[in-house]
Amino acid sequence: MTDLPFTHTEPELLPVLEELRRREPIFHTARFGTTLRDFEKSTAPDFWEVGASGRRYSREFILQNLGANPPCDADSAGWLCSDFALRRLGADSFLLTYTLLQVDRLTRRATIWQRLSDGWRILYHQGTVVASAEDDVMPT
Repeated sequence: MTDLPFTHTEPELLPVLEELRRREPIFHTARFGTTLRDFEKSTAPDFWEVGASGRRYSREFILQNLGANPPCDADSAGWLCSDFALRRLGADSFLLTYTLLQVDRLTRRATIWQRLSDGWRILYHQGTVVASAEDDVMPT
C-alpha cells in the first residue's frame, strides 16, 4: 500500500524530520525557544502565519504579543503532537506537517522551515481546525 502524501517522509529526510519535530509546536516549547530573542532568531523577517481562526498574523504582531504574554508550554498543558511528515520544498526548505491535540481542539499544522548555516527558522505557519473525524478524508 502506498503511503498517503500527508503521512509520508522520504527515508533520507528522517534525521531532518526528527530535528524539526522537536521544535514543534512553534512558540510553545522550550526546544523552539523561550525568549523574545529566540523567537526573533527563529522566524524569518517576512514570516507570517494563518491561525486556526483563519486570521493572518504578521511576525511583528506575534513577537509583540509573545513579549507581552509568554506562551504556554505545550508539554505542561498536555498538548499532543502526532502524525508528523516532512517534504523537501527546495535545497534548504522543508514543509513539516502534523496534528496537534490541545485538550479539546484538534488542528492540522503546517510549518515551512528554512535551514541556515546557524540553525533553523520558520518562513510560514498555518493551523486549521479539524471539524470532525468524519471530515478527515482525502479522495484517492
